[in-house]
Amino acid sequence: MNTQLSRRTLLAAAALAPAMQWAYAAPAVLPAAVSLPDELKSALGSGQPLLVMVSLEGCPFCRIARENYLSPLRERQGLPVVQVDMRSKQMVRNLQGTMQTHDEWIRSMGVKVAPTVLFFGRGGAEIVERMTGGYIPDFYGAYLDERLRQAKTLLAG
Repeated sequence: MNTQLSRRTLLAAAALAPAMQWAYAAPAVLPAAVSLPDELKSALGSGQPLLVMVSLEGCPFCRIARENYLSPLRERQGLPVVQVDMRSKQMVRNLQGTMQTHDEWIRSMGVKVAPTVLFFGRGGAEIVERMTGGYIPDFYGAYLDERLRQAKTLLAG
C-alpha cells in the first residue's frame, strides 16, 4: 500500500509539474530605460508612443501595473515600455541627450507618485495625460487602453 501511494503521489506530481512551473514563474519585468532618445526613436519607428513607467521598489501598486498590464502589452503586442525607478542611481540618457540618474530624471519630470505612466511622442513631448497612481484595479486596464488609443491617434494624425 505504501509503495502504491508513493507511486500515485509521484505520478500526480509529474502531471502537475508544468502547471507548477507557470505558477512559480519569475515576475514580469520591464526593461530599464537606458537611452530615452533611442527608445523613443524605436517606438516612433513602429508607429507607437513610448511608455515610461515610474516605479518604486516594493510598491505593490507598481507590481500590479507592471505584471498585469504593461508587461503583457509589451510581450504580446510589442508595445514599447521602459521603466525608471525612484531612488535609483542607475544612469539614463534623458530626452535632451544628457545623462542623469533615474531618480534625477523622475524629479525633473515632476513625478511624485509611483506608479506613474508617461506617454511620449514626437520631439519627446508627453502626448496624453499621465496615469498617476494605481487607480481602481477594475478600471486600470480601461484607463490604459483609452490613453493608448489617444496617443496612437495623435501619432497617426
